[in-house]
Amino acid sequence: MKHDLLLTAKGHQGTQKRMEQEFALIKLWEAPDRAAALQQAAPKIRALAHTGHTKVDAALMDALPKLEIIANFGVGVDQIDLDAAKKRNIIVTNTANVLNDCVADCAMALVLNTLRKFSQADKYLRAGRWKSNGTYPFTTSLGGKTLGILGLGRIGEEIAMRALAFKMNIRYHNRNKKDVPYAYDPDVVTLAKNSDVLLVITPGGAETDKLVNAEVLDALGPQGYLVNVARGSVVDQPVLLQYLQQQKIAGAGLDVFEKEPDVPSEFFALDNAVLLPHMASASNETRTAMGNLQIENILLHLAGKPAKTPVV
Repeated sequence: MKHDLLLTAKGHQGTQKRMEQEFALIKLWEAPDRAAALQQAAPKIRALAHTGHTKVDAALMDALPKLEIIANFGVGVDQIDLDAAKKRNIIVTNTANVLNDCVADCAMALVLNTLRKFSQADKYLRAGRWKSNGTYPFTTSLGGKTLGILGLGRIGEEIAMRALAFKMNIRYHNRNKKDVPYAYDPDVVTLAKNSDVLLVITPGGAETDKLVNAEVLDALGPQGYLVNVARGSVVDQPVLLQYLQQQKIAGAGLDVFEKEPDVPSEFFALDNAVLLPHMASASNETRTAMGNLQIENILLHLAGKPAKTPVV
């Protein structure tokens, strides 16, 4: 007999297909009456699979009194109220490690594209401007530049390894200093001041909300670049937009935004920004691995075994 599983939102197609095979799947987003669907599911739901931008808050947990595990699709769990889960003895898991390489690849591609402006040069050629206007303006090399990594976790360390291959220098800031061969800065302002490129790869949530603000961007300066592959909330987006428009920083590479998928149209006119639709982990191989780990965590718990990647 299959275990019941509540899925909060439509997500990765292959993962959902496997869930339909492994579980009696309840698709919450399809319910015409969410409250009624939760009430009907409540007596049998021990596991919840979360994906997307929907909130998993205390109210949802209370609507499912038999809930034991929330398995998140992704590393970031800022959409889940961890304190509420802990108080209710609900395990929360994520899909740590399986996406490290893919996100690091994207981060490095953004650094490369933001400084060398390959995306803009592609548009220049396609518009016929090479023939009419001549060679594309010179850009900025990576070699010898300093990459400041804000959040040197597992993904941050993978990014550092890639940046070293481009002959960049590495600095970082974490809440706690790590045993790594990179220079440590005690705060984000100092890190920005000492960096040519400030790369953001911190968790989202209240603790990092607008951590990269005007003071940080001022420290980065008109020759500095910002790359964000963390969460849009970590950067003060209106301030960043203003600094890009006024060329108070040299450029930005952004995979994440404050209210996705709603991106302010003013960003589209910028020649000093590279914009991606939150795709750092979006390869077939990585998303499949993420889904498999999400399901594995649920199956392990329901079998009375420890989950593989618990957060709380």
